[in-house]
Amino acid sequence: MLKNLLNRLFASAPEKALAGAPASVPSPEPVPAPAPTSAASDVTRADALVAEGNEREDAGDLQRAEALYRQAIVAAPAHPRGHLNLGIVLADRGDEDGAIAAYERVLAIDPRHPFANYNYARLMVLRGDTERARTMIDEALRAKPEFPQAQELSHRVLRDEGFAEEALALLRKIVERDPTGWLHRSFELMAMNFVDDVGADELYRRHVEFGAALEQSAPVRFDRYRDRGDPMRRLRIGYLSGDFLMHPVAFFLAPVLEHHDRSQVEVFCYSMTPKQDSMTNRLRTATDHWRDVLSMSDDELADAIHADGIDVLVDLVGHTGIPRPGVFCQRPAPVQVAWLGYLNTTGLTRMDFRLSDVRSDPPEISQPVHTERLVHLPASQWCYLAVAEQEIDPVPPFERHGYMTFGSFNAALKITPAACRRWAQVMLRVPGSRLVIGDINSERKQAAIRRDIASLGVADDRIAFIPRVMIDEYLGLYNDIDITFDTFPYGGGTTTFDSLWMGVPVVAAVGETPVSRSAAGILAALGLEDWSVPSVDDFVDVAVARASDREALRALRRSLRPRMQDSLLTELPRYARDLEAAYRKMWLEKTR
Repeated sequence: MLKNLLNRLFASAPEKALAGAPASVPSPEPVPAPAPTSAASDVTRADALVAEGNEREDAGDLQRAEALYRQAIVAAPAHPRGHLNLGIVLADRGDEDGAIAAYERVLAIDPRHPFANYNYARLMVLRGDTERARTMIDEALRAKPEFPQAQELSHRVLRDEGFAEEALALLRKIVERDPTGWLHRSFELMAMNFVDDVGADELYRRHVEFGAALEQSAPVRFDRYRDRGDPMRRLRIGYLSGDFLMHPVAFFLAPVLEHHDRSQVEVFCYSMTPKQDSMTNRLRTATDHWRDVLSMSDDELADAIHADGIDVLVDLVGHTGIPRPGVFCQRPAPVQVAWLGYLNTTGLTRMDFRLSDVRSDPPEISQPVHTERLVHLPASQWCYLAVAEQEIDPVPPFERHGYMTFGSFNAALKITPAACRRWAQVMLRVPGSRLVIGDINSERKQAAIRRDIASLGVADDRIAFIPRVMIDEYLGLYNDIDITFDTFPYGGGTTTFDSLWMGVPVVAAVGETPVSRSAAGILAALGLEDWSVPSVDDFVDVAVARASDREALRALRRSLRPRMQDSLLTELPRYARDLEAAYRKMWLEKTR
């Protein structure tokens, strides 16, 4: 297990370095330090109990491990080891309150303890409390500057808060120190998609370098597969993801699984999802075979996929979330396809195809910057189903409020300084207009956005931030938006569909990278080319022109949802048939 590997890496310190993946929980009150150890306390015995607990934990006996750690605490109450390991096992068992209390006890004994600060910070990151997590990570790195896992967690905080350039700079330092750290190199590729001024050629070159190096270190292990047999036989399709939960990938995948023709395909889902929710259960119900594979190594996972006789293996991850390119390097399936999770090349020559559409990835532009062959679905690379019921307010906000309201509900990482400055230019040319930005929970990111927009002279009181809300409430927020601003260089996907579904048009620029054409591709599929800006430089002029046409905005508020309902973008049965046909065509080609 990764946790055990890290313990060996940190042999100079007896404590475990890595906790499990706890869920979001309220933060308990700080716990006072335990009384100083008495002369009778037995640190040696406590260490022996902790070591035995580690063995039981590694064997999967978490209940016994917890009991041994508690005995260690009784033996030496002021010895950090027992408290730290108790916190780790409690987190693994789902008792995050207890884990936090245990870490608090360690920090009461030693406020600079690197592993307590690190593990506590992980819990805070998963809760979304990045401000507090950053403080703890900084403390951990001050105490232990060469602490790779804390550095990686620092990158995650920067990523979650929305600072792409800072996250990329940190990742490059980590990669420079360890060029064979494939996970960090994968994260580096992902971060590059969000950074202003990273061109398509540079992005492609870095992906190719990654793929070549990884494929050299991870040879092909399989060259014999399930017999082809009848070319029209039922195909086994395997989907691999760590996002089988409330996540945009799952929102698009679930209705596809539910509409798959089971006479044509047999569905396997390989889940690396650390925590399950109602969406997980929905996906599991729509799947013929469910495999929980989070704890598997690349070799073990490749073996499992090959043993299942998968005909087409679909990567829904790419370089996002929990990337597993090492699995695809081994070729556990005869056909390997990238789709949905990562809108760019993986850089692997052993990834055979990438599913997209001609609007998002015009072949003459995109094929030269892909190691995979692009396969274009007839309608779009995705198909939309609204995640909640929400009525549209027929009266536009500009009539109700007396001013134009722009909005953005994209992820914080997509909102770059360059995007903010162009948004500000639009606002300066639309007098009295307001900007509403959702789901930016980091105060530091909010301040950066305000600073970037204010640098062009837009008053601070024209910007409002809305915290994260539940799905049904989120769709309702669009009733107070007149026009949605797309982001660049990484455009919108799910939020673009959501906005259009709620009758709110989107202004989107067409860029040179696949991720910069995602929103524009959706607009083009709906015949909204006049909302798709030919280049980022034209964004301001087009946005101002669209905001000035109030009658068109009134008409779109009434017509956008019916237009979507009548389009191929929401025709799920046909989309599932197109996808199945693409799978079969790829399989026939690769197995002939």
